[in-house]
Amino acid sequence: MTYVSGFLSPVPTDNKAKYAEHARKAWPLFEEYGALSMMEAWGDDVPEGKHTDFRKAVALEDGETVVLSWLIWPDKETAAKCMASMETDARWQELMDMPFDGKRMVFGDFEPIFEGRA
Repeated sequence: MTYVSGFLSPVPTDNKAKYAEHARKAWPLFEEYGALSMMEAWGDDVPEGKHTDFRKAVALEDGETVVLSWLIWPDKETAAKCMASMETDARWQELMDMPFDGKRMVFGDFEPIFEGRA
């Protein structure tokens, strides 16, 4: 079964086009390092919760939108090699001018336990 890296990011709403372009530039590197797919999903209907929610997770501020992103990998080892390459492959540095506050990004890696497909 595959492996998943997931991300929540607070992105200034005015930076939607810049964010999409940043993702387009990053994809070829992720693909080269073995990612099977990448999804960037712009928040559309992200309700406030009573106890917790996506907004609270990233300390969303006025004028920002939550973005949900994920990378699908063939396995954990491929994901780990890609993440380690960020320390050694200078091409990643070209992508460090991110159009959002990376300090408030929430991320993690996940082992799938079920996958349904149509």
